[in-house]
Amino acid sequence: MKAVVLAGGYATRLWPVTKHRPKMLLPIGETTVIDRIFDALEADDRIEDVYVSTNERFAPEFETHIAESGFEKPTLSVEETASEDEKFGVVGALRQLVDREGIDDDLLVVAGDNLIGFDLSEFIDFFESGDTATLAAYDVDDREKAKSYGLVELDGDRVIDFQEKPDEPNSTLVSIACYAFPRESLRFGEYLADGNNPDEPGWFIQWLQTHEPVRAFVFEEPWFDIGTPESYLDAIAWELDGDSVIAESATVERSTIGENVHVMADAEIVDSTLDGSLVFEGATIEGCEIHDTIIDRETRIEDVDLAGALIGAHTQLTNGNR
Repeated sequence: MKAVVLAGGYATRLWPVTKHRPKMLLPIGETTVIDRIFDALEADDRIEDVYVSTNERFAPEFETHIAESGFEKPTLSVEETASEDEKFGVVGALRQLVDREGIDDDLLVVAGDNLIGFDLSEFIDFFESGDTATLAAYDVDDREKAKSYGLVELDGDRVIDFQEKPDEPNSTLVSIACYAFPRESLRFGEYLADGNNPDEPGWFIQWLQTHEPVRAFVFEEPWFDIGTPESYLDAIAWELDGDSVIAESATVERSTIGENVHVMADAEIVDSTLDGSLVFEGATIEGCEIHDTIIDRETRIEDVDLAGALIGAHTQLTNGNR
């Protein structure tokens, strides 16, 4: 069995923090989003090769990360795009990758920005027990939120209807970006030749479900789609579980560090209060109260209180009136 980790997005909703770095390499506690997936794939002997599907713009970052990580299975498979408006779409990129790498095997596809609480090996077990295309499904318990995903209707574990991003969801059970396909179901070329939407894999699942059986692996463990600052901070809070991580080279003086705070290397926190926030390398925070905020590297913030903010790298914010 082969695996593809989707890592080709440009994460514009997380700009400016992800304008110059792939969101899959954002830290989640002591690891990264994508490394949690690599760990699971590395440990499962059924997975022979792991292809990291990314774009030309971020290929060097992934190449360096993989080389330094010690993982043996991942290799880069690069689509020829360097900006959002050049993207082939996920299905288009998958079709190209299957052709480019000559994949003729069962295939696991998982988004590199998915933080999933279940064990991927259990998902593969479920797939192998039925030998049909399989998706992972989760109840988001919110009809408004369900509008952003593929809605799944089941009879037992069989998918009997699938609606990608419906305007009026009739349930809250959604498909997440984790799929397994028998080799016979790698029908991306046929799907695209019919003029179907190349962008989201849910559109392919909606089409596939009308052509052949599709099953759903329904899970209750936590799941986070790292697509917005809020969901990213929620994922960090789940991973830290109330604790905080402060790098050894960071400086914290006369400050209060609350729950779910990650302060990275060489950052400096002085006379400040932080809660539920992430501070990247080399940032300086002095005389501030910071809540639910992401502060990128080499930024200086002085005498400014922030809540729910996203501050880009090399920014300077000061309050001269305080």
